[in-house]
Amino acid sequence: MPPESQIPIAARNASRRFAGSLGLFYGTSFGLLGTHLPFFPVWLKAVGIEASWIGVIIAVPAVTRFTVLPFVTAFAERRHALRGALILAAFVTLLGFSLVGSQHQAVPVLLLYALTCCLWTPMVPLTDAYALRGVARYGLNYGRLRLWGSAAFVVGALACGLLVDVIAASQLIWVIVALALLGAAASLSLQPLDRPAKAVGHVHGGSALLRDPRFLAIIVAAALIQGSHAAYYTFASINWQAHGLDGLTIAGLWALGVCAEIVVFALSARLTWPPAILVVIGALSAVARWSITAQEPAVPVLAVVQLAHGLTFGLTQVGTMGLLVRHVPAHVMARAQGYLAACSGIVNSSAAILSGAIYARYGQGVYYVMAVMAGSGAMLMWLVRQRLKGMMDHPHNSVSGG
Repeated sequence: MPPESQIPIAARNASRRFAGSLGLFYGTSFGLLGTHLPFFPVWLKAVGIEASWIGVIIAVPAVTRFTVLPFVTAFAERRHALRGALILAAFVTLLGFSLVGSQHQAVPVLLLYALTCCLWTPMVPLTDAYALRGVARYGLNYGRLRLWGSAAFVVGALACGLLVDVIAASQLIWVIVALALLGAAASLSLQPLDRPAKAVGHVHGGSALLRDPRFLAIIVAAALIQGSHAAYYTFASINWQAHGLDGLTIAGLWALGVCAEIVVFALSARLTWPPAILVVIGALSAVARWSITAQEPAVPVLAVVQLAHGLTFGLTQVGTMGLLVRHVPAHVMARAQGYLAACSGIVNSSAAILSGAIYARYGQGVYYVMAVMAGSGAMLMWLVRQRLKGMMDHPHNSVSGG
């Protein structure tokens, strides 16, 4: 990339507009996640929905990831309509959560939430695909763009944690709706992008990825490791609240994990180990994290354990993306991310439903099951690491930017 002084002013302005609008959209999207993940289950419980139903409802996003999401990402990519798809998804998400908030019975909530998630869950892979095309177009740094999302997640969780002690838990859904409104507004500022060129000599169809055993190994291992967070995402806030923790403490515990994630993302360029090894380290960290969490540790210990989120989620994500970026051509990256999300959806939905049944009977013992899942992902990645090593010598593209 040439020095900034040699870049035409119009191009620099376009680059800044793209980066600013995308950073804002990342922020609002992950701010919504920051309020939803910790406190949507609390709202479900507050309106009288039972634990077994909560497990089923929380599994819905994971189900849409393998039933609907791949079709949405593939359609948007084939039609070269990533920006339009993001705008539509943002407004449907706003409408959907507004309707969900008007219901207090399990079945109507489940149905409306399912319809909402059909376009809400594709937003992250679509946004990442849109971001990667902007990185290639303008020479930006992907990590700096993505960090706004993680930072906003922390702010959203902390803000909602403060509000949970001020407003009734049954009103938390409207905080989620407010963030969805900001996301819909931010989507309108996203900048149009040129169509990407096909990579000559590489895989030309997204379906060919599903015939590649190395690609399948990557997404299955990642799904098992990330899927081991299912009990945490579904029942951590409920369990901590049952043990007497206030809303701000709960939000602070969530924020600790995401702050650790931000640090890992920020330092990822300095990690020199092979991506497969990063994934294994993340998985083994998850085994230790869930094994300790199952012991019902005191808050100081729990705070330290929460910092492991930087490894269990962040390092696993860095390693997984490192493997994908070396194996998947840019013009089918959205579909590759869709397949990854679909595989994760199968694992996450099964784990969330299973977690609901196990938590209702054994409480925090559910985390032992999550530890086994993470260990399985570590074993798979370790067994295939030599076959994956060859990918590193022939990268297809880069996400580092200029």
